[in-house]
Amino acid sequence: MNDAKQLGILEEFRLEFQALWPRVPNKGMLFGLGALWVLLFHFLGNSTFGYVKTASLLEWMVNAYRANDWDEGHGLIVPLIVLGLMWWKRRELWGGPLELWPPALAVVGVALGLHVLGYLIQQPRISIVAFFLGLYGLMGLAWGPRFLRACVFPYVLLVFCIPLGSLAEVVTFPLRMVVTYVSVGVAQVLGFDVLREGSLIYDAQRTYRYDVAPACSGIRSLMSLLALTVIFGMTAFRTAWRRWVMVLAAIPLAVLGNVARITFTILVTEVFGQSYGVSVEQRFGFVTFAVAIGCLLLLEQWLREPEPVRPAGEGKESGA
Repeated sequence: MNDAKQLGILEEFRLEFQALWPRVPNKGMLFGLGALWVLLFHFLGNSTFGYVKTASLLEWMVNAYRANDWDEGHGLIVPLIVLGLMWWKRRELWGGPLELWPPALAVVGVALGLHVLGYLIQQPRISIVAFFLGLYGLMGLAWGPRFLRACVFPYVLLVFCIPLGSLAEVVTFPLRMVVTYVSVGVAQVLGFDVLREGSLIYDAQRTYRYDVAPACSGIRSLMSLLALTVIFGMTAFRTAWRRWVMVLAAIPLAVLGNVARITFTILVTEVFGQSYGVSVEQRFGFVTFAVAIGCLLLLEQWLREPEPVRPAGEGKESGA
């Protein structure tokens, strides 16, 4: 049964793709210029040869995603999500008039200038912005301004492909302090005698210690949730304020999810011992996302937009 359903989905995709493909103009030009653009950033994309000795910006990005136990590994998934959302919006993107639009070369020119700047001052993150901006300009060249406007979302999600590295400490350090403070407060309310020193959590006898490290409070959960709330907000709501509420909820949801995980770890340690607490700390990272996503679904229910009111008499058959 599942195989038949899967084959049906694949067959539907194949048929829709075959129907759409011939109607898309300037494909050869776009793919040719796009390939040249990618080659530029592969061979002359990176001028920093510190930890990663490569001239390829793409290889530099992959290494950045893999660093620190894949803390920013979502950067590999985001382009696939963007492609999926573009397919979801295919009728809006490719269903209207598409035209060659030379003014879009100005966007490519700005992107090229940004890359030269990033290359000269050895800032690959600027070059990443330039890389995606240039591809955006090339799509505008091939398909026109209407396509560019319709493509702003989901294309803007590619900002999550920029690895923050040590720059993330500006956000993650305050989050660590908040998560530690709230987790200890909740544990004390529950009757557990725990102490806090910075991001360290002890019991009163100091027989165990946990460090709320960046991975426990920070960039992995925050960036993933931020991307999720942007996608959720843009696809589930039409009004701007509901979308903004959903996006801004990412930070408190990340804090709440991590507080739940750390508090649960303290509870298990107090009841069963540190060995069990360590096991929970290492294996129950999904608690952060389970709590956050559960709250996200509740928020979506609360923000749900009313169904549009149909004019009186619409849908009724007129008498003959």
